Formats: sequence, C-alpha cells, structure tokens
Amino acid sequence: MSVSPRVLLSIDYEPVFALFRHYDRVTDPKTRRDMDGGFTARAIDSILDQLSDSKASIYLVGEIAEWYPDVPQKIVAAGHELGLHCQFHRPLVNVDQLASDLRDSSAWRKQYGVQGYRAPMVGISEAAYPLLESYGFQYSSSIYAPAGTLLKKGWMWEIPVSTWRTRDAHEELVAPRDFSFKLLLGGEFPYGSSFSIGLMARRILSIIEEELKRGHSPVLIMHPYELVTPPSSARLTRDLMRNPHLIPFLWDKSPFLRDVLKNFPVSPLKTYLDETLALNEQPSR
Repeated sequence: MSVSPRVLLSIDYEPVFALFRHYDRVTDPKTRRDMDGGFTARAIDSILDQLSDSKASIYLVGEIAEWYPDVPQKIVAAGHELGLHCQFHRPLVNVDQLASDLRDSSAWRKQYGVQGYRAPMVGISEAAYPLLESYGFQYSSSIYAPAGTLLKKGWMWEIPVSTWRTRDAHEELVAPRDFSFKLLLGGEFPYGSSFSIGLMARRILSIIEEELKRGHSPVLIMHPYELVTPPSSARLTRDLMRNPHLIPFLWDKSPFLRDVLKNFPVSPLKTYLDETLALNEQPSR
C-alpha cells in the first residue's frame, strides 16, 4: 500500500540575479538587496494568488527573510511548507561552506521550524547529509533521480527532483546527481527542472500524467521570476546576452502552473513524506 500519487510542487524562492554566477562574489547585504530591487517582496502575493488553495513547498533563500521579514510570514500563513534553499545563493557542495550557510540561517529557520532543504543548483554531496541531519533537517530534495525514488540518508531522507529514465539502469543513486551531460548521457531527462519546463511544457504535462498513472509522485521546481515577470533593466539584458543558455529560466511558466493545478493533485514534499512514513509504520494486515 502506498500514499496517493500527486505532483510534489516546489518553488526555489530566490532573487533573479541568483541565476548568474558572477554575482556570487557580491557579498555586501545592502548591495544584494538593492540588486533585488524589491522584486521578491512584490512577487510573493501574486505567486500565492496563483497557487490559490493548492499547497507547495517554498524553499527560501534566507537573505530574503532578512530583507523582507513578511515574505516567510506570508508563505506560512497561506499554509505552504517553508524550506531552506540556502542563506546566500551560490554553490554549496563544500561542506565547510554549507555549515557556515546553515549557521547563518539558523535564527529564521528555528523561528519557522524548517525541516526541508533544497541545495542551490540542485547540487549536493553525500557528506552534506550528516551535516543537514545535525542541524535538524528531516529531508533534502537536492539530487535528480527517477520519480518514485525515496532514499534514506542516515536518519534523513532524500526526495529527488524528477527525471524520466529512457533505459534501464541499476547504479547506486548517490550525490551529486545534478543537471549535467553525464545525467543526460546516462539516459535520464530531468523534466522536474524548470529549465526543462521552459523548453517543453506540453510534453512534461504528458509525462506527469503518465507518472501519476504509474503511482509515482513527480517533484517539480519553479522560481519566482518564472511566475512573475521581473522588471526589465540594462543589467538583466546584459546578463542574458552573456548567458543566453539561461533564457529558458525566465520564460513565463504561469500557464504551465495553471495547467498543473487544474489537472493534477498537488502537495508539499513534507506532506508526502510524512504520509509515506506514517503509512509504513502501520502494521501490515
């Protein structure tokens, strides 16, 4: 017996400049808030309206909680799961950097009882799981793997962002498993990535339907700048000209979200995990 299949919808709530790696060097909090320009504060109301009565996991970049304390308050008040994406958006595969980031986010995470984690760029190492566990996390969603996968990592769980496997494989699913040529060459299409959604939204809706019929619960990622158009600026135009491969991240995906919410059951990742663990604890009959 298993829990009812549903779309596990997540939003990595980050500023648009987080797309571009050269801003990782900008560390001054005021400068970073000025670059955001209030976008992440304004976007949350529209996103919550788009979600309506459906609930999602919203993994917050912690500096946004410091810039605009009402953002996490609104997420929780609307009944969504509040998770950690990171405190300061940049690659955090190095466990020493991750430990520092977790310490920096500890105050607001404790305030809201955060138990779910999504690594920036869906990039994590196996060494990160014991560290996350020591900081009180119940689960992570920080690798790509076929839908229906649920991995035990010590006392933690990993709920991967979904891939569609085009051929049989039997390798051990260990981190890192990010969006890479290695993943693609191994026969996995990471349809849970918002990049993929930007390229072939209609096909991914069909894949979701197929996965649900198979009893799987696919994990999808979206971002605020894909659901609410960020203001145009010379800086953003320049960044996209330098990084044209990132353009699909900024295509409007609000129609895709409407289709998902209209056609499929949706829930946060933690709700799904809690239901699964509760069911498995019941004695068999």
